[in-house]
Amino acid sequence: MKKGINHYQVGEQVETYLLIKTAKKGIASNGKPFLTLQLTDKTGEIEAKLWGISPEDETTFQGGTVIHTQGDVQDFRGMRQLKIKAIRPSSSMDQVKPEDFLPTAPRGREEMLEEVTQYIFDMQNAKIQRITRHLFKKHQQAFSVSPAATKNHHEFVSGLAYHVVSMLQLAKSIAGLYPSLDTDLLYAGVILHDMAKVRELSGPMATQYTTEGKLIGHITIMVTEIEEAAKELGIEGEEVLMLQHLVLSHHSKGEWGSPKPPMIREAEMLHMIDNIDAKMNMMDRALDRVLPGEFSERVFALENRSFYKPSFHEKPIDL
Repeated sequence: MKKGINHYQVGEQVETYLLIKTAKKGIASNGKPFLTLQLTDKTGEIEAKLWGISPEDETTFQGGTVIHTQGDVQDFRGMRQLKIKAIRPSSSMDQVKPEDFLPTAPRGREEMLEEVTQYIFDMQNAKIQRITRHLFKKHQQAFSVSPAATKNHHEFVSGLAYHVVSMLQLAKSIAGLYPSLDTDLLYAGVILHDMAKVRELSGPMATQYTTEGKLIGHITIMVTEIEEAAKELGIEGEEVLMLQHLVLSHHSKGEWGSPKPPMIREAEMLHMIDNIDAKMNMMDRALDRVLPGEFSERVFALENRSFYKPSFHEKPIDL
């Protein structure tokens, strides 16, 4: 099997096809324009700079474009960066498709959808179950392929579904230790907390924030959708308010994007479970390309820390 971009070490030469995930224009200190390219294949991604670009380059090298490139992997401030020596867009002769380069969740879409459906089926509170089922069915198709973010964690095809099923398994284990938790409420919070990212984000290809995502955001969108679903289904009661609170508070703090802090047990647990799964995903992927006895590159979303892989870890995690 051909080595993926995530497994190239600093100092190695690269000659391969990659997908441009994002392309952002900047102006260098000499006044000339350049592009910052986020390049990806199924194993991961790497940043590259394309210096001294022309207007034609800016049009050619856009997000969603497959390119053939040659270059060297170098270290830039503790992060891997591809120094481009040659680059060209792919052609029909290359027989490559953008979807062939998108990182994908390690579990199948249908399998994950069935697992979420089972958690909903097992709910005992009819109000919580009906609202959760209604919104899940409404967004099921987009949910099955959407990433959970544009960067940092679960930013791959079906990343949102994988994030949710991982959180559900965590929630089930934690609820087994703490029977005071209302599992219907907790599971519903897990399923709904990021559901509106199907509207906040543009989809799995060259993922960007939509206008609605930038102006309103997934938290506010879902709080509104819960209210609308309750009205459509003729549901009243405290359950509706609790579901909205779970979504509103799952980032925990105002500076992290939550309008309200968690004020019920299930909301506190939802935030912690969300945090655990996101951080483990980031650490696992950072350490996947690290040899035992070495440190990873710095992970910006984890306080810019570098992580060490103990030398007795004899096999990489398959992501």
